Amino acid sequence: MDKQKLIRKFDKQSAMYEENTRKRMWGAWRRQLLQNVEGDVLEIAVGAGANFPYYNMERMRLTAVDFSPMMLQRARKIAAELRVQAEFIESDIETLEFPRHAFDCIVSTLSLCGYDDPVQVLRKLGQWCKPGGRLYLLEHGLGKNPALKSAQRLLNPVARRMSGCHWNRNIEQLVLDAGLQIERMERHWGGMIHLIWARASVMI
Repeated sequence: MDKQKLIRKFDKQSAMYEENTRKRMWGAWRRQLLQNVEGDVLEIAVGAGANFPYYNMERMRLTAVDFSPMMLQRARKIAAELRVQAEFIESDIETLEFPRHAFDCIVSTLSLCGYDDPVQVLRKLGQWCKPGGRLYLLEHGLGKNPALKSAQRLLNPVARRMSGCHWNRNIEQLVLDAGLQIERMERHWGGMIHLIWARASVMI
C-alpha cells in the first residue's frame, strides 16, 4: 500500500485509537509486558499513547515515534494528561535512523502488522538497542489453529485494504529471522496475540 495512503488511513483511525487508549484496551497485557521498561526507551508506532498509563516515568526517558500526525497529536494530549514526558518524532520508522546502541529498551505494540518489511524493521531495532538491550513486543499475527490460520490468510487482502494491517504474519518467526533472542513468549486468543520479551544480540 502507498505510504501516504496508509498514513491517511491511520490519521482517520486516530479518534478510535484515542478512545481505546482511554478505555485502556488490553491493559492487563500491556501492564504485564511493560512493567520492567527503564532507561532510554524508544516506542515505535506510538499511536495515541495506549502504553503511557503503564510506564514508570521515574525510571525512563521516552522517545515516541509515529508516522501519523493525527496519532501524535492525540498521543501528546494523553501524555499531557498523564504527565508523561516524551520526545515526539513524526517519522516513518522504515526510513528513520538513530545511532547504533542508542536505547536500553524498545517497545512495539501492534505495529509489525503494518510494515512492508517487518524483519528489516526488527533488525533496525536490534541495532538501535544497546548490546543485550531489551525489546518488548505485543503483536497480532497468525494463530495456532490451522483453520484459523487459513481464514486469516484468506481475509488478509480485505484487512489490509480496510485497516492497513496484515493478518497473516508469523510473529515469532519474524523476530527470530531478525536475529533477536526471545527470552519469553506468551500467546493468547487462539495464539493470535503475541507477548514477546526479547534481547538484542550482543553481536549486532
